[in-house]
Amino acid sequence: MTPDPRLADSAFLKAARGEPVPHTPVWFMRQAGRSLPEYLAVREGIGMLESCMDPGLVTEITLQPVRRYGVDAAIFFSDIVLPLKAVGLDLDIKPGVGPVVADPVRTLADVEAIPDLTPEHVPFVTEAVRGLVAELGGTPLIGFAGAPFTVASYLVEGGPSKEHARTKAMMFGAPDVWDALLRKIAGISAAYLEVQVAAGASAVQLFDSWAGALTPADYRAFVMPHSARVLERAGALGVPRIHFGVGTANLLGLMGEAGADVVGVDWRTPLADAIPLVGDRVVQGNLDPTLVFAPTEVMTARAAEIIEAGRSARGHIFNLGHGVIPSTDPDQLQRLTEFVQGFETSR
Repeated sequence: MTPDPRLADSAFLKAARGEPVPHTPVWFMRQAGRSLPEYLAVREGIGMLESCMDPGLVTEITLQPVRRYGVDAAIFFSDIVLPLKAVGLDLDIKPGVGPVVADPVRTLADVEAIPDLTPEHVPFVTEAVRGLVAELGGTPLIGFAGAPFTVASYLVEGGPSKEHARTKAMMFGAPDVWDALLRKIAGISAAYLEVQVAAGASAVQLFDSWAGALTPADYRAFVMPHSARVLERAGALGVPRIHFGVGTANLLGLMGEAGADVVGVDWRTPLADAIPLVGDRVVQGNLDPTLVFAPTEVMTARAAEIIEAGRSARGHIFNLGHGVIPSTDPDQLQRLTEFVQGFETSR
């Protein structure tokens, strides 16, 4: 893929490659909407998956936080289960609940019935990404996909789960079904990322929201090889790869080894503690999302500590330690963005 010359000065892409930056770049997970009144307005009466399949709506929602905050990267508006819906699985995202699967995966036959993803399944993604890249100019677009373990958990449990009991029962008790399922999902996630990059996304993030439920040994044996397949295929595309999980303090080293260029760190682990764990890799994070509800001076003081800690890493991309909370004041995120971007020159 030929690099877009408009992105040559991108602080985000430079940081993701471990290169010197003019300022610490910042973007926010779940920034595409969530707390923005303009997001709520355009989404009114439209379901989540329906929104994700409308190129015009995807473009508008992805651009909204870039317009409002001036963040250093846009994140493609989608959902980790969208590729499953696109290949024909009967699932929906229920407000206040999350993804719900009508027929949970239980057997090898269930796995074999899941089609592989092709670009023809998601033409709306190609259209939306192309439109976004044209609109974004010098702001890079991050494509994303769900990691095999997290997506598998939704498919096996039939919806969100705190214990992941059925998921682990399959992992430990039916390893052949588990391996087949994660291979299937890894192929779908990799293909989904390939579609986004082919259309113009200039970085990717693999979300493993539930990986923190695993021990390091179980992650290494049952999950890491499948995440590595996704990241290996993404690596062949020549774009930076971010790997993020929640509650993964004990897995950060392994998540880096799986093939990440950038390891996302949630707010539970001090960035200074995480940096030695990830080796010669860039880190992303990791302000507690609730700190945006604190007085501005408290929020920015903690942000300053994180930026200072990030100086010892190969590179640092500022982010929250997870997603934007829906009740967040957009003006506070604006102040945070301006503080981070101005920190280097204001000292």
